[in-house]
Amino acid sequence: MPGSAKLFLSAGCLLALAAVAIGAFGAHGLKSRLSPEMLAVYQTGVQYHFYHSLALVLVGLACFHMPDSAALRAAGWLMAAGVLLFSGSLYALALSGEKWLGAVAPIGGTAFILGWGAFAWAVLRAP
Repeated sequence: MPGSAKLFLSAGCLLALAAVAIGAFGAHGLKSRLSPEMLAVYQTGVQYHFYHSLALVLVGLACFHMPDSAALRAAGWLMAAGVLLFSGSLYALALSGEKWLGAVAPIGGTAFILGWGAFAWAVLRAP
């Protein structure tokens, strides 16, 4: 198995596992503790976390077909960074109420956008 495939497949699976656990914690443990507004912020973090965990799995699978693609590796790292920055900042904002954390989310969103663009570029450049 190519190293990038193994890395992104396992990272995607572990991030998906975390998304399910974090989502369940939010739905069951935070429902009565957060305002509806902050619970919605938290749930947005969970949604994007899960979507991009699956995207990392897709990147890992694509690595079997394009093991030498730098664009594909960049896509994987950008997706992972997006989960950390976008979803992580939304979780932290919802739990702490620190409004400045909302300014981090667009950086993570940009990483997601660039990640999808790099993924598309890798596919278009594939032989």
